[in-house]
Amino acid sequence: MTASITNTTGIPIRGAVAGQRSGVGAWFRRHAASLGWLLPVLAVTVVVQAWNMSGTPQRIDDEGTYTAQAWAIAHLGEITHYTYWYDHPPLGWIQIAGYTSLTGAFARYPFAVEAAREAMVFFAAVSSILLFVLARRLGTGRATAAVAGLVFALSPLALQYHRTVYIDNVATPWLLAAFVLVLSRRQQLAGFAGAAACLGIAVLSKETYLLALPFLIWIAVRRADKSTRRYTLSVAGAVLAVIGGGYLLLAAVKGELLPGTGRVSLFEGITYQLGSRAASGSVFDSGSLANEAASQWWALDPVFIVLGSVAAVVGLFLRRVRPIAAMLVFLLLFMFRPNGYLPVPYVIMLIPFAALLVAYTAERAVLAIAGRTRTRTRLGGATRRGLGITWLAVTTAALVVAVPLWGGQLRGFVLGNLDLPMQQAEEWVGDNVPKSSRLLVDDAMWVDLVQDGFARNNVVWYYKLDTDAAVERQSPNGWKDSDYVVTTDSMRTGGNSSSDIRQAIENSTSVAAFGTGNQRVDVRRIHSEGRSAAAEAITAASNGRKAMGTELAANPSLRADGGTKSQFRAGQVDSRAMIALGQVLADRAISVDRFTPLEGETGQPFRRVVLDASDASAAARIAATLDAMSDAFRPASVERDGSELTVTYTPADPTTTATSAS
Repeated sequence: MTASITNTTGIPIRGAVAGQRSGVGAWFRRHAASLGWLLPVLAVTVVVQAWNMSGTPQRIDDEGTYTAQAWAIAHLGEITHYTYWYDHPPLGWIQIAGYTSLTGAFARYPFAVEAAREAMVFFAAVSSILLFVLARRLGTGRATAAVAGLVFALSPLALQYHRTVYIDNVATPWLLAAFVLVLSRRQQLAGFAGAAACLGIAVLSKETYLLALPFLIWIAVRRADKSTRRYTLSVAGAVLAVIGGGYLLLAAVKGELLPGTGRVSLFEGITYQLGSRAASGSVFDSGSLANEAASQWWALDPVFIVLGSVAAVVGLFLRRVRPIAAMLVFLLLFMFRPNGYLPVPYVIMLIPFAALLVAYTAERAVLAIAGRTRTRTRLGGATRRGLGITWLAVTTAALVVAVPLWGGQLRGFVLGNLDLPMQQAEEWVGDNVPKSSRLLVDDAMWVDLVQDGFARNNVVWYYKLDTDAAVERQSPNGWKDSDYVVTTDSMRTGGNSSSDIRQAIENSTSVAAFGTGNQRVDVRRIHSEGRSAAAEAITAASNGRKAMGTELAANPSLRADGGTKSQFRAGQVDSRAMIALGQVLADRAISVDRFTPLEGETGQPFRRVVLDASDASAAARIAATLDAMSDAFRPASVERDGSELTVTYTPADPTTTATSAS
């Protein structure tokens, strides 16, 4: 029954509603000052994260994988778009699928990864809120908590990886929530159980977050009431075990807990991650994957890396944050273990705690200088002030260096479009490659191409070509069963471990290329007959075009400048276009403009011809002539504007039209 009270007029007032309203109002009044600091930080986090998120950084293969897995849950009713082999627990991309399904994100963007990047904005915003709350739980002032949030939002290192679709970003708010709950001042049993549940969800989102467990236990033991410590910790441990057991139950229900013939297993997934996976090498080895990852971090924000690392060491001497500082030091040292694997997104787990310690230690330095610290220590006041001045000077110097560095980096994030080559390549494939073709692609393109009309089984994530039994059954001849390979930096570097991918690239010819350097994306036609046979056919086709172009350039009915005639003689014009021109020139004189390549097709035969007839009626007759040609020579499109015609042909097999086997 709902409680009620009676006012002086005798009219009952529902107490639950009144209490709820007064409770909400009281909560806002009590936290108004904190909200005044938090909300601007939250706004900065969201704006900086979302602004130009589709342009920078360029999409990478891992992003495509998590996006495709989330898309598969929502659109295919499957846990992944390929065979799930327990390389990671699925809860991370399940949450991405939940966000994109609830918000309809996939329908709002032309490229699927953008929808998942929007989900990353959401998870970053939640992390920002929880980081502020955690800082306050540790006793910082509101301004200090806000500074931690700003560092978390604005560091180029943080922004690069927070924008990228990594399941580490999904796990981070759960880990922060675990620390917030374990520091709960009231209802300790619920707080500890909630912390265990949040850690369990974090671990099932990204397994490396289990490394935080000893430090959560440290805080729990320190804060637990002695009379109930054993009980509360036991309950928390049971909650964590039940959540972790759910993953084992999933594998057991599917009959994939232990290895067996013709099936994947959880046991094999764990042994791969812990033992059989190729080591990253030493951070100090210039040729290692670990060094490459660390170099990427350093290039983005050396100031934050140095200051955060030193703040972790300083934090070891501050009792209140000692467990968090010890965790950060441990995670830093863990990177240097021999024969280990260092994933590129590993740094995501460190960022919020480094930001927190940078802000916290700076505040302690200010308080020490002001003589307002109440921390019990054997150091005298003068010594504390001296250390405080030293650390504040270090922090200030770091800030002076960071401001221009961050400014330059942030401009690149909000103004650059590093993903443009990927977008252009996708559009080129969608417009020019037959939908019946079989493609080897970076996973960042998988969803887009499937939605564009290519059959799901014909869009092959390159990593799966020789690692997934289902894909191998569809490709009995390996790379020879595919028509095109679209190479990105991820494929050019990560594909080296696959002999099939290497051969597909080696036995292919570029038909369109976009971007330069690491951002370059190549659309390449695969020649199943092999590189040597393809090169001979390409040379023969080029020679044939040169002979045909030389005759065409000498035709008196052709009106073209010397440069255009040179393009004909050099065999740079598509043979179908020259055959069509020869037929038109047999009937009337016509002007041909200088040939220019279509976007991405520099170095390819020119397949777009701009003609100028004497008048509109002549142009109409030429268009009719072109349309009446057989399928092999009919243009893909003819656009007429008065007496001018723009004639465009489809890309053709490079063994008959390409100028080189580059």
